[in-house]
Amino acid sequence: MPWLRCCRVGATARADAPNCRATPTSNGCTAGLPDAQYTLLLDDMVLHPRPEVQFLEVNEREVYRFAYRKLLNSAGTPIFNAPEGQQIGLLSSGDAYVTVEDSAPGWVRINANEWVREGDTQVMTPSTFAGAIIEDAYLGYTLAWVLLPDHPAPYPGAAPDPTRTRFERYTPVYIFAEVEVDGWRWYLVGPNAWIKQTSIGKVIFVDPPEGVKGRWFAVDLYEQVLVAYEGTRPIFATLVSTGLPEYPTLEGTWQTWERLVNTPMDGAEGRTDFYSVENVPYVLYYDGNYALHGAYWHDVFGYRNSRGCVNLSLTDAYWVYEWSQAGGYDLPWVHVFSSGQYAGE
Repeated sequence: MPWLRCCRVGATARADAPNCRATPTSNGCTAGLPDAQYTLLLDDMVLHPRPEVQFLEVNEREVYRFAYRKLLNSAGTPIFNAPEGQQIGLLSSGDAYVTVEDSAPGWVRINANEWVREGDTQVMTPSTFAGAIIEDAYLGYTLAWVLLPDHPAPYPGAAPDPTRTRFERYTPVYIFAEVEVDGWRWYLVGPNAWIKQTSIGKVIFVDPPEGVKGRWFAVDLYEQVLVAYEGTRPIFATLVSTGLPEYPTLEGTWQTWERLVNTPMDGAEGRTDFYSVENVPYVLYYDGNYALHGAYWHDVFGYRNSRGCVNLSLTDAYWVYEWSQAGGYDLPWVHVFSSGQYAGE
């Protein structure tokens, strides 16, 4: 279940329309805004129906480089030396992901002379989500992505209108206005189209932390968005997944200390929260074992879902890895912050 987010403490809504809350579609109001304000925005909404940024093409080479599987046996997965051969080991139960090197009827090989029953595995299909190049893009309005598929509401605080075209997950949008209703922000993303903030991940720009130069990354824990910068210039933005509440991603600023094209990751051996992941791609370690890296095992970018690392889609992870070392920036900085506060935390 997505974790609820509340409005940023001390933030001011871009559009304050208290007189339109009781009569959002009459008495001088249109779609919850004063008529004059809405009319001005309507011109821009028609002129810019979709964010004018360059979205990355899905990197199919990376998405389909390996055949990924999740191990399903809750009691541990037996390993055999050959199909129908002798058992030579047992993989611990927990979150375990492997890559398939070969197969035989009813069996898959996960390493040299290591086979598991195909029925003990589940095929994993990596996400094809990809972020956007925002350098030199039109950003007169805030760039955002829709996180939950739904129909828009006709005005702030209203129920979704099923007669309106549904916004699918990962749809990019501009935010043309913001109104707060009952402690929650509502975003105008098109003509008569409002979406509650819990269904939106938006891009918020920040200045470089003191001492940070060159190419660096800002990770917003609240919006679950990463922005790549060169100096003060934003270059790229995308959705990420950071640590779950029980495995929080820490705030701070660090210089990356190691980069790996791929590596295994595991932890919590012998515990119920044990995990083991093979071939984690495009890893940038920045704070001990915390890293930016690709994640092929889920497609919930825009929500917290990791053990503390910053998860990216495979397309985005490849871009981040390659761009960050171009021009001599082998060890870019990572700045982790939160632009808001989660409800109940």
